[in-house]
Amino acid sequence: MAPARIAAATAVAELLAAHPVVESSGYVAGYWAVRGELPLHMLLNHPRSGFIYCLPLLDGKRLRFAPWRFGDPLVQNRYGIPEPDVAPSSCLEPGQLDGVLVPLLAFDRRGNRLGSGAGYYDRSFAFLLERARPARPLLIGVGYAFQEVESLPAQAWDVPLDLVATEHELIECRR
Repeated sequence: MAPARIAAATAVAELLAAHPVVESSGYVAGYWAVRGELPLHMLLNHPRSGFIYCLPLLDGKRLRFAPWRFGDPLVQNRYGIPEPDVAPSSCLEPGQLDGVLVPLLAFDRRGNRLGSGAGYYDRSFAFLLERARPARPLLIGVGYAFQEVESLPAQAWDVPLDLVATEHELIECRR
């Protein structure tokens, strides 16, 4: 299993590193991979990655984001997920990001995503529902090809993805 995850992480890093939002010097949020999520460490070490990497922090029922590099201090949030050990006041708001690498459990090609169920990403990026898409920040789902399903139901508050990166392809979502 570990060799397959590393191979998938390497393939996704190659696909994402060629995307303009990852090559830029802007802020790109990711996640700390837990429970089998596709890890992003290969992208962080990629020579074409020019962005400033940020990790999410829980802030009530929303997310804020803090720049993070390997070796920076981390603490566990209430779900046991590591997040940067910084004051919430020093974090970025979701609208300040250029791109967001979003973990998922399942996705479809229309950009619908099944997450862990707590709604943090939907609440944090709800402002994108009012904008013509794609818009900044670009929402890029990251997962394995086997997580693709034909169709997922969507609620009015669900914020769709703009792209999905798997180990096989970078999918432009069509609504």
